[in-house]
Amino acid sequence: MVRSLRRAGHSVTSCVHRRREAMNRLAAEGVVEAPDPAAVAGASEIIVLCVPDAPQVEEVLFGDRGVVNGVRAGTTVVDMSTISPIASQGFAKRLGSHGVRFVDAPVSGGPIRAADGTLTIMVGGDREDVTRVEPVLRAMGMPTHLGPVGMGETVKLANQAIIANVMLGNIEALVLARRLGADLDKVRKVLATATASNYLMETWLPKTWFAGTFQGGFSMDLLRKDLAAALEAARAFGFPMPATGLAYQLYTHASAEGDGALDYSAIVRRYERDGGTSKDNAR
Repeated sequence: MVRSLRRAGHSVTSCVHRRREAMNRLAAEGVVEAPDPAAVAGASEIIVLCVPDAPQVEEVLFGDRGVVNGVRAGTTVVDMSTISPIASQGFAKRLGSHGVRFVDAPVSGGPIRAADGTLTIMVGGDREDVTRVEPVLRAMGMPTHLGPVGMGETVKLANQAIIANVMLGNIEALVLARRLGADLDKVRKVLATATASNYLMETWLPKTWFAGTFQGGFSMDLLRKDLAAALEAARAFGFPMPATGLAYQLYTHASAEGDGALDYSAIVRRYERDGGTSKDNAR
C-alpha cells in the first residue's frame, strides 16, 4: 500500500509498529522512517494507519508516543484497519477534541490487489474529509464513500460475514461431494456455470486448497477477529447473527487445532478430519 502511494507521487513518512522487515524494504525505496506515531503525525498532512484491531488503533493514536502527541489541528486520520464501527465512532469523537478529523477506510482484496493498487476501499466520514483524502485512497485502490464515520467498517464487516459463511458453504459441499465419490475438478467446472458459482470457489480456492497450500492469503485468526467485531456490533443493536456466530465457533475450533495462521480456507482441514477424507496436509 505504501508502494502504491509512492507510485502516485506522494511522499511518505512511516514508523514500525511491530516488525521492522517492511520498514527496511521501504526505507530503501525512499520512504522516510520516523521513530514513532507522534513523529509521523508531526511530519504528515494525512495520517494513515492499518493495524490488526481496535486495541492497536488505540495504541497508535493515544499511546505514550501516539499520534495525538504530535498531530496538528486540522489534520485528517485515515484508519484502514478492520474494527468495530462503534470503536471507529469513539476514536473519531476523541480525535475531534484535539481538532483532528477522522475517516474509516477498511479494505478488501488481499495482498495481490494491495500490491497493484486496486483494493476495494470502503469509506466512512464527513464528505469534506473524504474528499480531502480521496487522492491518497485512490492511489491504493477504488474508494467508495458509504456514509458517516463507521459506515466503512459496517460494510467491511458485512463483507467479512459473507465470505466467512460462503467459504464454509463451499468447503462443506465440496468435501461432501468428494466423500461421495465425485471428481472435484468436474464438480468445480459444473458449478462455475451453475447458481452456486461464487468468487471464492472460482478465484480464491484455486490459489489455496486446490493448489495444496494455505500459506499467504488471509489468515483465519484475522477473519475470526473480524467476525468477533461484527458480532459485537450486532449485539449492540440487538440483532441476532446465528450463522455468523456458528462460523466464528467453527473457525475458532480450527484455530485451536493450530490452523489460525493459515489462510481461512484451511477450515477444510477440520472438515476432512471430521469426515475421514484428509488428503491435504498443506502448511
